Amino acid sequence: MSRKQIIIGLFGFGCVGKGLWDVLEQTPGLRANIRSICVKDHNKQRPISLDHFTFDKNDILNNQEINIVVELIDDSEAAYEIVSTAMRNGKGVVSANKKMIAEHLEELLVLQKECDVPFLYEAACCASIPIIRNLEEYYDNDLLVSLEGIVNGSTNYILTRTSEDNLSYEAALKLAMEKGYAESNPALDVEGYDAKFKLTLLLAHAFGIVEKPDAIYNLGIQRLGALELRLASEKGYKIKLMAHAQRLGKNNVAAFVIPQFVNGASRFYNVDDVFNGVQTETSFADKQFFMGKGAGAFPTASAVLSDISALSYDYRYEYKKMAQQSFDLTDKFSLEVFVRFENREDVPTSDFISIAEKYRSKEGYYIVGRIRFDKLRSSAWAGNPAVSILLTPDSSEEICEVSCSTNDCKCSQSIM
Repeated sequence: MSRKQIIIGLFGFGCVGKGLWDVLEQTPGLRANIRSICVKDHNKQRPISLDHFTFDKNDILNNQEINIVVELIDDSEAAYEIVSTAMRNGKGVVSANKKMIAEHLEELLVLQKECDVPFLYEAACCASIPIIRNLEEYYDNDLLVSLEGIVNGSTNYILTRTSEDNLSYEAALKLAMEKGYAESNPALDVEGYDAKFKLTLLLAHAFGIVEKPDAIYNLGIQRLGALELRLASEKGYKIKLMAHAQRLGKNNVAAFVIPQFVNGASRFYNVDDVFNGVQTETSFADKQFFMGKGAGAFPTASAVLSDISALSYDYRYEYKKMAQQSFDLTDKFSLEVFVRFENREDVPTSDFISIAEKYRSKEGYYIVGRIRFDKLRSSAWAGNPAVSILLTPDSSEEICEVSCSTNDCKCSQSIM
């Protein structure tokens, strides 16, 4: 198959944009070059000639010679305007903006079909890990049972520093920001929103589920305190921010983002610093594990470069799972969780199906117990910033589907 010439209009020249420029310079066989780069700041010093830059988006969007738009900016709404206009103008698009894609996925699916243009976004999920392409191509027939992973390199770096260097959460966050690993708004990382946006995209390719990000529950790492950090150290655990998607029964999928204690038996235990790790389980191939850098200029630029290369051969996502079995998200399952709180009355034990452990000290209280996910999601105490919630080490192996409306339900059934 012959490779077509790619003429790129690039939006954004920050960490990833500059990384893309550098890797393209080292891959002449790709037959791709950047014709123009659109940026906002007229006064910022840049490492390449000003002749490459424009400050008017229409210089790219209306340029008929440019056949691919690469969008690498922070502003999700501005990014959507750029991407949708590019599609309507007949240009293929590559994007790394997970927030924009997750919030507008349904509209972008329609635009791809109406305008008959490709839209690729591998870099929006796990940077250097080609998880979307694998879900599209390798797992198109083998029925996926579950997908779980560390999909945010920034939080993983922070948690690694708390574990290996005994830093506080606050000190580790400051270090991550100094190194440029965190988003311009670090709350997107540490509160679990970035991981939720990525899980939204993965659900579309893994199970054919198209939902708004608000449908997925997320808890971040910003509530972590000294008690749970010490407990992890004493028990030989690490804490990881985990994204989960697991099939329940025939037509339901449980999906959420919650921090988790991870023990040495888990493959995620040694996924540290800015690395991401994703584990899939299928009906026939059992479990497979992917690992790679999830943050930084070159790892993310490598995924953008891979999408550009794919477009030179006219590749596009087929969203095969959407044409197969229909799945829906469900809240009707139970999990085992660790909950740390300050006052006895903060967390009523009556909200739990069962309690496995209780603890009290000068640092506060914690309990370990099994709780219905819909109860956890709707409870006022789960929204209290003074309450820390983590999954126990074996929680992802013991997600149980429930169909009754009360905690004394007798029809719980493990699907593992």
